[in-house]
Amino acid sequence: MLPASLSGVLRRRITANLAGFSRRAVEGDGLRHAAVAVTLVDDEDGDRPCFLITRRGRGLNRHRGQWALPGGRVDAGETAVEAALRELHEELGLRRDTDDVLGLLDDYPTRSGYRITPVVVWGGPVRELHPDPGEVAAVYRVPLSDLDRPGIPHLERIPESDRPVLSVPLESLGTRVYAPTAAVIYQTREVALHGRATRVAEFDQPVFAWR
Repeated sequence: MLPASLSGVLRRRITANLAGFSRRAVEGDGLRHAAVAVTLVDDEDGDRPCFLITRRGRGLNRHRGQWALPGGRVDAGETAVEAALRELHEELGLRRDTDDVLGLLDDYPTRSGYRITPVVVWGGPVRELHPDPGEVAAVYRVPLSDLDRPGIPHLERIPESDRPVLSVPLESLGTRVYAPTAAVIYQTREVALHGRATRVAEFDQPVFAWR
């Protein structure tokens, strides 16, 4: 069971789990580097620990309307941590610094030509978020307890791939999220929350996410 709120106990547990995890980085292969922020916050009432997920704006050139974690391309001279924190501030108006970074998960290579570095960030009690309407259609707080419901992860076979496609049903939102976002969310559950060294690079994305 997780603590009822984002207490120091939960923060210490996640930090220790990530510190004990030997993450895998993806190098080369012509992939562009991107980073996402897995941001842990309280719900609006301060009763339950949650993570933040967004619905991408309809006006974006790529992956419009898809579920996503705050993030984007790592600029020249930036680290993945710096990029994730910058994107978190630009997309949601939430400013955090390196002291709030709990650790990193495995890089995930995408079909669209990126290697995504997930950065786990301690957001803490946040009353208001200010999403950038040009990038974010909506932002939601999803209870971490959603990730321990039956049926996670969901794996399915598609004719276009020899790897299973991974998705995560989020009951509180009444929706299903697919890799790459689902891969990061699932590994967050396994590694950060429960200390299980689970890998996700072998899971594929649905065809609509390949472009």
